[in-house]
Amino acid sequence: MQYTTEKNESAIEWLEALVFALGFMVILFTFVFRVVAVSGESMVPTLNHNDRLVMQSMFYTPGKGDVIVVDGFIAYGDPIVKRVIGTEGDTVNIDFASGTVTVNGIALDEPYVSAPTNGKGDMSFPLTVPEGMIFVLGDNRPFSLDSRDSRIGFIDNRDVLGKVLIRIYPFSDFGGVE
Repeated sequence: MQYTTEKNESAIEWLEALVFALGFMVILFTFVFRVVAVSGESMVPTLNHNDRLVMQSMFYTPGKGDVIVVDGFIAYGDPIVKRVIGTEGDTVNIDFASGTVTVNGIALDEPYVSAPTNGKGDMSFPLTVPEGMIFVLGDNRPFSLDSRDSRIGFIDNRDVLGKVLIRIYPFSDFGGVE
């Protein structure tokens, strides 16, 4: 009978370890990291429709150049993936003739864009990003609904779900997102 008791204790220990590991993973992927899907073509060539991403959701403050996920509670309605161009206090200007984006008078080096920023939207430039807000653009500038349009406009920092860290699907494109 000794063998059966030891076997039962071992099984209980394994079950406890499994429950703990599952609980840890749920907490980790609920509060620290989250998996999200890209919807649409606004971030091509950086990201494509249906790419699966892991983002950092806790202890994150939006920074220039970061690829972020914005909550669906904004006026637009659906969660969106965009790139941070300006943070509070920055002056953003877009020369639509040349397609050049400047922040605080400095032209951005944007090797990630699909085309120059020639589409205007209904926002007037230059503009200064208000306190607690960010200005975002999609990398596929001709086909991106972003802060150039008042339906998106400035994004409240509280609506940012997190920073995109890596693409996990498709597996052929697995890796960091810049």
